[in-house]
Amino acid sequence: MVAAEAQGELPAVVTPEWLRAASGDVVVADTRWYADGRSGSAAYKAGHIQGAIFVDLDRHLSGPPSAEAGRHPLPEPSQFAEAMGRLGVSDDDRVVAYDDAGGIYAARLVWMLRVSGHAAAILDGGLAGWAAPLEEGTTHRPPGRFTAVAWAGDRLASIEDVASGKRLLVDARSGERYRGEGDDPLDPRSGHIPGALSLPCRENLDATGRFLPVGALRRRFESLGITDAGDVTAYCGSGVTACHDLVALEWAGLGRGKLFVGSWSQWSRDPRRAIATGAAPG
Repeated sequence: MVAAEAQGELPAVVTPEWLRAASGDVVVADTRWYADGRSGSAAYKAGHIQGAIFVDLDRHLSGPPSAEAGRHPLPEPSQFAEAMGRLGVSDDDRVVAYDDAGGIYAARLVWMLRVSGHAAAILDGGLAGWAAPLEEGTTHRPPGRFTAVAWAGDRLASIEDVASGKRLLVDARSGERYRGEGDDPLDPRSGHIPGALSLPCRENLDATGRFLPVGALRRRFESLGITDAGDVTAYCGSGVTACHDLVALEWAGLGRGKLFVGSWSQWSRDPRRAIATGAAPG
């Protein structure tokens, strides 16, 4: 059985030092993914943290893409459970996920696990912060027993929830994409959802790719009027990097917000939905 408060057994972010000390007691997950089409699996096979499994965003952490649901909708709970079990993750495992982009993709797996009651954390600094030698090839774990749990409705926002304007909305994409500068590289229209504030996820990190100190994160969020993540809905291009903002909010002690999974990839494909451009929320 999944423990309802399992995520409380592990902070949302852990250091490389913590992971080295916990070696053997956690499942390490490599979640590298590249928007330019490069293979995360190939990068993993060329060198990964010793013992890490590879978790693929498209195969394991997403359902079928569509205009109605976006580019990376959540998979059915049963599909997610089957994938995790097949990769060797069980209900009681603690999972530490990393990538080579400051955790902006690892955050999707961490958010999915934590929202479903499992213990999971982002490795602070990711692969760049790991000093030990890497392992080549593929790591296989024995199949695990992972229970399917319905996605928590109080942690998700639908497109109609977002359109209502009743909650503080933040956009985790780059400032350029938020402002609608040029053609969007991934979606049919440029700009942002009217009323959304720009909160680029990569700015949760310092120059080395590690999370900003908690105090600095809190000041960053408070500068936008965020004092309680319970009032916040986050979105991005397709519901992936927005999870980084949500994890950062939790790590900063501001609680848990909601994810608009369809994000801009869903909103921008619906001709009924207005868009805004420029630096102002609109």
